[in-house]
Amino acid sequence: MEVKLFIGNLSFTTKEEDLRTLLAQAGTVVSADLIKDRSTGESKGFAFVVMGSQADAAKATQMFNGYSLDDREIKVGTARERDASGGGYNDRNGGNGSRRPVTHKNRGGARRY
Repeated sequence: MEVKLFIGNLSFTTKEEDLRTLLAQAGTVVSADLIKDRSTGESKGFAFVVMGSQADAAKATQMFNGYSLDDREIKVGTARERDASGGGYNDRNGGNGSRRPVTHKNRGGARRY
């Protein structure tokens, strides 16, 4: 059974191929997805890697959690499933965020009638 791992604290210069090569030492890498910013296309500093089996995922976590890659101590662990709501921090349908919707106060000034 395939297992998805979360890889965090990555250097912004780390490439998907670097992750594949590194984690292949622990077992079969099915896919590696480096998460990038939509507007700039630059790395956000984390990735998701799918390992071929539970044993490969456990070995990768043991071998590489705290490993130094590109002068950064990376974090490796099992990825958590998304919330059922699928919402972000400002989700009005019961998302998991801690932020409240933005409200604007009347600050005075000239009024138009």
